[in-house]
Amino acid sequence: MAICGTRFRLFPQASFAAAEVAPETVQIATPARQVGPGPADHRAYTVYPIGKRQPYGISMDLKDNTLSLPPWHGPIYLPALPDAEGHFDYLPPGTKQFEMAHLFGTVRFVIDVWESYFRRPIRWQFGRDFPRLELSILPSLQNAYAGYGFIEVGGHGEGESFVPYSLNFDVIAHEVGHAIIYSELGVPDPEAATGEYFGFHESAADLVSLISSLHFNSVVDDLLLTTRGNLYTLNQVSRMAELSPDEQIRLSSNDRRLSEFSRGWKKEHDLSQPLTGAFFDILVDIFHEELLARELITPSLEEMSDKLLATPHYTSFMQRLFDDAFARDPDGFKMALLRARDILGTYLATTWDLIEKDDLNYVDVAEVFLEVDRQLNGGRFLRLIRGNFDLRDIGWVEVGPQLQPFGSDSHAGSVRTLVPRKS
Repeated sequence: MAICGTRFRLFPQASFAAAEVAPETVQIATPARQVGPGPADHRAYTVYPIGKRQPYGISMDLKDNTLSLPPWHGPIYLPALPDAEGHFDYLPPGTKQFEMAHLFGTVRFVIDVWESYFRRPIRWQFGRDFPRLELSILPSLQNAYAGYGFIEVGGHGEGESFVPYSLNFDVIAHEVGHAIIYSELGVPDPEAATGEYFGFHESAADLVSLISSLHFNSVVDDLLLTTRGNLYTLNQVSRMAELSPDEQIRLSSNDRRLSEFSRGWKKEHDLSQPLTGAFFDILVDIFHEELLARELITPSLEEMSDKLLATPHYTSFMQRLFDDAFARDPDGFKMALLRARDILGTYLATTWDLIEKDDLNYVDVAEVFLEVDRQLNGGRFLRLIRGNFDLRDIGWVEVGPQLQPFGSDSHAGSVRTLVPRKS
């Protein structure tokens, strides 16, 4: 008899929770009855503290800048409990127990996705000090953080307008992305790390969220139904919000270039955008290559799409062609997109496995990514990969200096929370 994973219900898009759209049922790899109260399993456990005043990390309110790390030893709200069969998909939204299950289920869902791309378990950076990752809900925290042994989520807004990040797949997946990169690359000396290291970190976290969101059927179906496979339309800034309800897809589709930062940079997430945009465009181009291989679009359509992309005629002319092609085989378009998703996910995981954190810059990322294409696919996508990095000025300009200190909401500014506990 096959052993099934454990079921959870997740909101793949934050707007679903706000609109009271029913969450989707997913299954994580941990077998049923092996996820206990919390939820908790061998990789992570969830707590909803009572009376916790400060988030984990370095509290700047204390004179000695005390470093606060898990585990939480104080009182907690009643944990989420599995049903008689070991699942958590029975919990009703609107309860703290559903929030806890949603946070845990999202983290484990994302870990499952990326361990499939790494083709091995992800070994946590904090493994020598903590056997499991603590997932903590702290509503007073107007942010979300991945730190040494924890992911802690708060929310935004106040009172009746408060929106918990425990129900936001994008936010949680983004933090798992940071945890993955810290674990795979390690933590550099914060005084010596390049600005591009921090930009790379934010880009990688966004890409972890993007690729993970494309493992929901509803997200893929909505994306294709609204674009008819013409994903370049997402780069038309005036139409981004109306075309895609998924936040990470909108953010990943951008037109930023590295030359914008030649005189310097202020926020690492802004600096990340040229790199994230290059990878999004690579995803779209691989999707086109898969459509061509399946004879779902013609070479002339793909060539015309590239030529007209930067012109005002693109949307009106190309959309009709994609509408017709998509209508002939929607399932084929979906399979091509899923294949492109998995190619990019595998390439990214392999790149992160190989790249070095010291003196990291976007040229290094591009060159390693190109080498991964050579190793895994005989250089099949070399031309389009190099072309997209060139279009973002990656390899053609140098990034200027940091122009302002890291803010309180910056992952880079809190890098001191990612060091091992002193013995």
